[in-house]
Amino acid sequence: MKTKHYFFAMMCVSSMAFTQTGNVGINTDVPSATLDINGNLKIRTTPASTTLTNFTVLGVNNTSKEVTSLDASLFNTGTATPNTTLFSARRASSGNLLSLTLFPSGFRSVQFVNANRTVGSTSVFNDTDHTYVVPSAGVYHVEYTFRYGSGLQASVLSNPPGIAIVRVRAGVATLIDSRIFSGANLGLVNLTVSESSISSVYEFQSGDKIAFGLTEAGVLDAGLLDSSVTSFTVYKVSNPIP
Repeated sequence: MKTKHYFFAMMCVSSMAFTQTGNVGINTDVPSATLDINGNLKIRTTPASTTLTNFTVLGVNNTSKEVTSLDASLFNTGTATPNTTLFSARRASSGNLLSLTLFPSGFRSVQFVNANRTVGSTSVFNDTDHTYVVPSAGVYHVEYTFRYGSGLQASVLSNPPGIAIVRVRAGVATLIDSRIFSGANLGLVNLTVSESSISSVYEFQSGDKIAFGLTEAGVLDAGLLDSSVTSFTVYKVSNPIP
């Protein structure tokens, strides 16, 4: 009798060892993974993750512990923390251009004000000197567009004017980017494409001021400036790069 019990126990151990080396299926005769469950799954304990990167999202019911798949759109609830660094403004007329002694030679800034805002927090824009004030250090995406008059002039402008972005840090102004209006002599016709844009990323420090304007603006016609259209957008995309 004892011999039979020993034989049965050895058979069970052998069966368990064999099972551990292959796939295990629950409610399926053809498991396709180490553990293939055809049915509901309950998990008593799960490790936590701080990111969704490279994860397929599953939800665990806190009461029943049943696991279900969740559509990614369920996570787009619109409750994410707003980006308070965002500011965008547009002017249908550039108005009078501002020239300050601290600006680089030939640069005059467009006098944007909070009233020109299309989106964003008014706290990051200074109406007094018409600048965007960087609220925290990091990398910022900046877009700036200026259309002088209709955007096309029937002449080649001398000393080609253009658009520019100036950073003011601790009272020192630095030209960080610029684009000139391009002209072409086509024989009987001279043309200047008087529309340009800048779109790039820049690293700023907290308290930096960003001014948007024109270079060599002295050759531009005041009447055409009044019919110009200009806009800019700024927002933070990253913390400082080490």
